[in-house]
Formats: sequence, C-alpha cells, structure tokens
Amino acid sequence: MEITIYDKKGNPCAYIATDEGNTIYLFNGQPVAYIDGENIYGFKGKHLGWFKRRVMYDRNGLRIGYTTTSCPSPTQVEPKKSAKKVKPVKSAKTVAPAQPDFQLSKSETNLLDFLQDEC
Repeated sequence: MEITIYDKKGNPCAYIATDEGNTIYLFNGQPVAYIDGENIYGFKGKHLGWFKRRVMYDRNGLRIGYTTTSCPSPTQVEPKKSAKKVKPVKSAKTVAPAQPDFQLSKSETNLLDFLQDEC
C-alpha cells in the first residue's frame, strides 16, 4: 500500500511505501526518508520529525505534510511514479528529541526540503 503525502497547498510531493518498511519516496523514485514508529528519519540517521494521525510534523511541532484526509487544501492529482531507486543503507539513528507540543500551525519549510534534509 502507498500513502501520498501532500504539502499545505495540496500538491503531491512524496509517498510512503508501507510494504517497504514505511520508506518515503519522491515521485521520481528517489527514497528520501523512512518512518519508524511515529518518527521520521533520513537514511543517514538524522531525526527529521514525526508522523502522527496522518500528519507530518517538523521538529518544532508544526504541520508540514498531509495525507488526503488530513490536508487543509484540496488535493491535486498525483504525478506518474517513476521506478523506485535502490534504498540506501540505513545509518544508526540519532536519538529522537522529546516530542514538542504538536500545533495546528503550518511550517514555513517546504515539504520537499524537509524530506531531503540529508540528501
């Protein structure tokens, strides 16, 4: 199963491949991160944020990514997915920080920049 992730304007930016260890791919096939429990990590081990109740939050607790049912804007049609590229080896994960107070406010960070923080 795959879950599309949208930015705050409803643009499809990535998807979660739940059958591949919750790997997050861009539509060009590039694997950029993965979800472990509620935590989002880059493949180099950096903690990026959280995925809770079908919303992605940045490290400040601001909303940055959404599923179809949680998006605050009408969602656009997703582009064609390219073939998935080989996933990098996962480095040791950094310790996840204490969870912040999750807010309804939206992050000003671009979702693609957030997901590619380690690329």
